[in-house]
Amino acid sequence: MLSLLSRSPIGSRAPLRPLLVNILSRSKTTSLSLAAKHRRSEKITMVTAYDYPSALHVDRAGIDLLLVGDSVGMVELGMETTQKVTMDQMIHHCVAVSRGATNPMLIGDMPLGSYEVNDERALENAYRFIKESNMDGVKLEGCRPNTVKKIVDGGVAVMGHVGLTPQAISVIGGFRAQGRTAVKARELLDQSLELQAAGCFALVLECVPGPVAKVITEALTIPTIGIGAGPHTSGQVLVYHDMLGMTSHPHHEAFMPKFCKQYANVGEMINKGLEQYKADVESEAFPGETYSPYKMSEAEEKLFMEMMDIDKEERENEKIKLDEKLKSKDEYEALNLYGGSKK
Repeated sequence: MLSLLSRSPIGSRAPLRPLLVNILSRSKTTSLSLAAKHRRSEKITMVTAYDYPSALHVDRAGIDLLLVGDSVGMVELGMETTQKVTMDQMIHHCVAVSRGATNPMLIGDMPLGSYEVNDERALENAYRFIKESNMDGVKLEGCRPNTVKKIVDGGVAVMGHVGLTPQAISVIGGFRAQGRTAVKARELLDQSLELQAAGCFALVLECVPGPVAKVITEALTIPTIGIGAGPHTSGQVLVYHDMLGMTSHPHHEAFMPKFCKQYANVGEMINKGLEQYKADVESEAFPGETYSPYKMSEAEEKLFMEMMDIDKEERENEKIKLDEKLKSKDEYEALNLYGGSKK
């Protein structure tokens, strides 16, 4: 590893030495360290990537979470939807990613059919992500609190996902924004609270209006990760290929053999893009209003806020209780019971 990372694509050792020091000085992101970062009101960054070279760049940029999404079917395998992606395909890509990323928390996306049949099968497939592909946790789409609880009780960290859930496009009628009426927005809030109660450590909010994502984020103790959900979530996620405009460009390896002619330093451009994205999320420059396109009508937003007032006190009291519980977990981790240096 040291010999690889000390070489740049053009053979010069010096430019990558500060980068190497930065990589080795960082600690591994865990669900607990993520919760602590969230309580410090620090923005969280997540990138969806599918292979070893991408994972290398994501790791170097200091991104908190790396999701190996079932969107690999559409982005890298040429499928029209994510519905045909299999467990074996997911394991294949997760293994590759795990070889390239050391510090981000790695999340494997459970594909359609891997967790819906029954909770026992869901737990078995979750174990495959941990045992066979070195993931740190899994992500499930939709509101399935019993399944989440089964997996969490089995020892596997679970990230929830509400709003636009691509696996369910046959039911929801395509890739459509969700939560655009007060009733639907309230449903998303209720689902989010159920998933938190079931044990999710974080929640993806996809393609929902900013005001709805804001209310959900404020109602939860766990962090929310937005994609097309406005600026008020705890963090943001984008797909590696999308954010770097790679669809029309061939993929370049991070390190080229000597017989390859290098026409552009694509690796450096990728790193700059990822680092700027991280900086924009952490400074709240992204997404802002420009990249928060999903809106509610004023009447629906007013009605939604009125609905929120009905059980506001009950939700706030529950949030306080959960926050105290998570603080206790952080204090337990700080005791450093198992030795090693404290980061």
